[in-house]
Amino acid sequence: MPDETQSSPDETPTEPLNLTDIEAERQRQLGLTPPEEDGTRQIGQDYQPALTFRRSAQGFAAAALRDIGRVRDMNQDCALATIMTVPREGQDVTVGLFIVADGMGGHHGGEVASRLAVQTVLTSVLERLVLPVIEDGIIEALQPLMIEAVQEANAVIWREAQAAGSDMGTTCTAALVIGNGLYVAHVGDSRCYVYEPAGLRQLTTDHSTVGRLIALGQLDPEEAREHPLRNQLYRTVGQQPHVAVDFVYHQLNNCSHLVLCSDGLWSLVEEKAIEQALQHSPWPHDVCRELIALANLAGGDDNISVVVVSLPLDERSL
Repeated sequence: MPDETQSSPDETPTEPLNLTDIEAERQRQLGLTPPEEDGTRQIGQDYQPALTFRRSAQGFAAAALRDIGRVRDMNQDCALATIMTVPREGQDVTVGLFIVADGMGGHHGGEVASRLAVQTVLTSVLERLVLPVIEDGIIEALQPLMIEAVQEANAVIWREAQAAGSDMGTTCTAALVIGNGLYVAHVGDSRCYVYEPAGLRQLTTDHSTVGRLIALGQLDPEEAREHPLRNQLYRTVGQQPHVAVDFVYHQLNNCSHLVLCSDGLWSLVEEKAIEQALQHSPWPHDVCRELIALANLAGGDDNISVVVVSLPLDERSL
């Protein structure tokens, strides 16, 4: 019986490469000479690293800005944008957390409430998601994590309000990005939008009288801008001992941007103008400044907060 392992006459037997051979071949293909005795790697004259010919069309970046507006004498909004790469033994994880809170209540109550909301949600996500990931622990289910983070903020603000005899409260829209997944927990009328090829799309529902009328089909969204009840909320964070939290999950495969904002922006700046601002600059900070300027030009009758997030796009050759 013929030996099945024997090479045919047309084939040249190849010995398995060891790690030294593999490294030498990699250096040869990259135009590198072997390291000298001191460990310094010499680069050949024709060396052209392949990655220099690849550039991302857009990267993962974010900015959060707020402005007092042209009418109010105090800024009761609070906004946060943070992106972190969390080390793991297997593969590092990139996490983005973005929050907008629009406070309400006299005697600095709204300012306190919005700040407590952002602090509490941030702390909860760090303790229950980020630290376990660093320690290679099990990642919790993200829907209950986000919902409970906002509910914890509600409890913290409620206790603070009871102790101070205040009616403080706040909206809270918190968006967590991990990979291609967007996880949004939401109370109030601050909004979360995604920008897709078809245009800007609102993911959250306004917990206001006007928002309810729109959901029931009894009011056109354009009419809501001038409606006398447009600022009347029926669900907030911190003004009741318990709160129901909306949750939205969205795949980001076709999205280029996220926008979170308070009603000081969306009530004065039309969605088409937001889309145009996103197209004007690749930098989220510049987009935030343009949107705030547009809101102030339209009257600036409320505090203005906006978070803009640019999402990674496929690489392209330059």
